[in-house]
Amino acid sequence: MSFTRTLRAVSGAVLAGALVLGTASAASADYIRDGQWALGAFGADDIRRHSTGKNVIVAVIDSGVDAAHPDLKGNVLPGKSFARAGGRADHPTEDAHGTAMAAMIAGHGHGANGSAGIMGLAPDAKILPVMTDSTETAVTSSGFAEPLRYAVDQGAKVVNMSFGSGAIDLDEKKAISYALAKDVLLVAATGNAGTSAPQYPAAAPGVLAVGAVAKDGQVWRNSNYGEHVRLLAPGQGIYSAGLGGKYRQSDGTSDSAAYVSAAAALVRSKFPDLTAGQVANRLTKTAITPDGKSDISTPSPKYGYGIVRPFRALTQDIPAGSKYGPLKAPEVADVMGGGNSGSDTGDSGVQKAAGSSGIGIPPIVIIGVVLVLFVAALVVVIVVVRRKKNNGGPPPGGLGGPGGFGGPGGHAGFPPPQQVGPYQQQPNPYGQQPNPYGSYGSYTSPPPAQPPGQ
Repeated sequence: MSFTRTLRAVSGAVLAGALVLGTASAASADYIRDGQWALGAFGADDIRRHSTGKNVIVAVIDSGVDAAHPDLKGNVLPGKSFARAGGRADHPTEDAHGTAMAAMIAGHGHGANGSAGIMGLAPDAKILPVMTDSTETAVTSSGFAEPLRYAVDQGAKVVNMSFGSGAIDLDEKKAISYALAKDVLLVAATGNAGTSAPQYPAAAPGVLAVGAVAKDGQVWRNSNYGEHVRLLAPGQGIYSAGLGGKYRQSDGTSDSAAYVSAAAALVRSKFPDLTAGQVANRLTKTAITPDGKSDISTPSPKYGYGIVRPFRALTQDIPAGSKYGPLKAPEVADVMGGGNSGSDTGDSGVQKAAGSSGIGIPPIVIIGVVLVLFVAALVVVIVVVRRKKNNGGPPPGGLGGPGGFGGPGGHAGFPPPQQVGPYQQQPNPYGQQPNPYGSYGSYTSPPPAQPPGQ
């Protein structure tokens, strides 16, 4: 199956209003760090005393990563470009999206003690860039199956997928199952349309789907929702790295997914024996909802299990739980064949088993049974037809007439229900609730930031 996929699908028109700032002065760099409100919300300084993401590779399937950015230098592996045959993915591209995601995950800043520029939540993690497109508007028809398998085979333990599409094909489903079977945690953005329309891979079973939360600790109004949502993370007014040593600001669930990928890297670094599902279990068990609830048993379609709290995921006493935790276990048929995503080995295996004679039943017996069943079915059909003739057919206006599936006003012409986001035409039900980040301790919402010179 081939379909169009846009890397910016989950970020709406973010780039059109992105704020790009240079690095001409120390004041500018300080402004960037001060604008990273999510670090204060998470308690990043205290988090680094427990984990920095060391020894964990996070794959970023995106538009490539600028490994020369001063805040990422040394933390980016060569990777691979599936947009440029045989090329690497650690060179500047025309789209800063991948660089931004990488910096939120593993940026280490620059200057004295890394005090300037972007600081990621897991600054010692390594980024494996996997390029699928090189421009903001370019699309790919090959999907993410091959890039994902590559990331898994290169040793990534967390994969960030800040992109989305309204469909998913069989190869991509198999790639997801392959990653789960190899103990890799997949994190994806839910989308920025403010609707319940599912976006893939976020809505696929086995993927940790992430929505966005605003600066006030409430669900961001454009964050997609639905039964597949598992976590929320900061996604409004997020500063990150741009191209050519510059910076940018954006809104979107892309950013939220990157923060959850970083949180997963922190947990995998501190607890290397936990499975991917058990890491997800720690993240969901320690999350808090916008109305102040924690450790809920059933995820809400609006906010999943709640807002991720990395500090608590690293420090609370949480039972390991089952191997796959809140994630769906992979189907064996979907992971057979290793890295060959094009072969449907699961189906061929079933056919082979059905055609084997290992159970020892002679073919003549099988043929006899089939004939008996055929005759019995024929008798049933004859009886049913005769009864219908005696009792009359369906009344006028049935399934084939007006209002039915086959006539005017039927299924083909019935308008689909209009999707309305829960925060678009209704008041935010959590607007009067306290900021859940306040429970961390010292964090309070920062005053509005002013650009340099204002």
